[in-house]
Amino acid sequence: MSDSNRVVVIGGGVIGAASAYHLAKAGRAVTVVDRAGFGAGCSHANCGYVCPSHVLPLAAPGALWATLKTMFARNSPVKVRPGVVLRDLGWFLNFARRCKRSHMMAAGVAIRGLLVSSRGLYDDLIRDEHLECEWQTKGLLFVFRSHHAMDHYAETDRLLRDEFETPARRLDGAALAALEPALRPGLAGGWRYEGDAHLKPDRLMAEFRRVLTGLGVEIREHCPVAGLIRRGDRAAGVITIGGEIPAADVVFATGACTPQLRAELGCRVPIQPGKGYSITFPRPAGGPVNPMIFEEDRVAVTPFHDNLRVGSTMEFAGYDDRLNRDRLAYLTDTAAAYLKVMPTGPADDEWWGWRPMTPDGLPIIGRTPALANVWLAAGHNMLGLSMAPATGKLIAELVTGTKPHLDPTPYAPTRF
Repeated sequence: MSDSNRVVVIGGGVIGAASAYHLAKAGRAVTVVDRAGFGAGCSHANCGYVCPSHVLPLAAPGALWATLKTMFARNSPVKVRPGVVLRDLGWFLNFARRCKRSHMMAAGVAIRGLLVSSRGLYDDLIRDEHLECEWQTKGLLFVFRSHHAMDHYAETDRLLRDEFETPARRLDGAALAALEPALRPGLAGGWRYEGDAHLKPDRLMAEFRRVLTGLGVEIREHCPVAGLIRRGDRAAGVITIGGEIPAADVVFATGACTPQLRAELGCRVPIQPGKGYSITFPRPAGGPVNPMIFEEDRVAVTPFHDNLRVGSTMEFAGYDDRLNRDRLAYLTDTAAAYLKVMPTGPADDEWWGWRPMTPDGLPIIGRTPALANVWLAAGHNMLGLSMAPATGKLIAELVTGTKPHLDPTPYAPTRF
């Protein structure tokens, strides 16, 4: 295909891969470039949830005070460094303004659209492209230690059931133990979202590479972008350390690093890196069979065929690229408090990644205000894997001028 039909997708994570897939299926020539390896960022070792249950944004009533308290807590699932707040005060003030029910509900509607669309698109993608990525439709179990927290969550369940058509099944003590014998006795219970699913992220990205290559997509790794070739209000191509790539359209799927590309984008992108962690072990005998979130402690556990992954936490520490072993210890100590059996040998993988957090909890999807053929697909908060197929489809629709399957207005870059 000619360069007049080429789209350059900057970013080889799950959002970039899904965008490249749908663009290629729409008949466009596609080149994916990434400054590191394809699938090496937040798409590598997250917990793998595809979760329509995660409708509500982080910015919710009470979230501000809970977040502020973490500055002084020795160990908590969310950590905020005071220096980061001072340096990026505008982001945190914007977040604070969003911690109202009206904002939460509006964001929830837009989040749900992407989640529900992606859940169906994953079924199609896995069937049509024969993806081998450990796809499992076992739902997602929210587990509670205390009866107070268990009963309090009933209010959230009622909200999700009545306003977002996302009900859970309540499992009190004995029912929870019957469903998941790997849990310690004495837990209060759980809530199970049966429409959720999970997969192994690194396997998904390997399969995406296979499918994209088969569609003729060019993938350039270890190829940092130095800028755009500009002609008036359009980009004529992308400048990389490996040379120039002509392009009819450019898509930035650059996750938490997007604010560092402000000069190229010509607009402000309010994304804050929220550092998440995971640790992956060989799967132990007697370990859990269901993916679970220990909601009071915000720790997640995902069983894969050969591994057990423990992940989550949120650390607002700027672009700190160090692995904080205290956060890994928090994950394993918390999991051990819930599970009868924990792995005893060395870990297969210890990992961290920057989640692209926006103050309103919504991703940024759409045309940049400064350049007519440059598009953003970033800021998916903690739900990049869950939202990727719908985001990729929406980007392809916007780029090709096809009627979008979702209203793109709530995700527009111009909302900031």
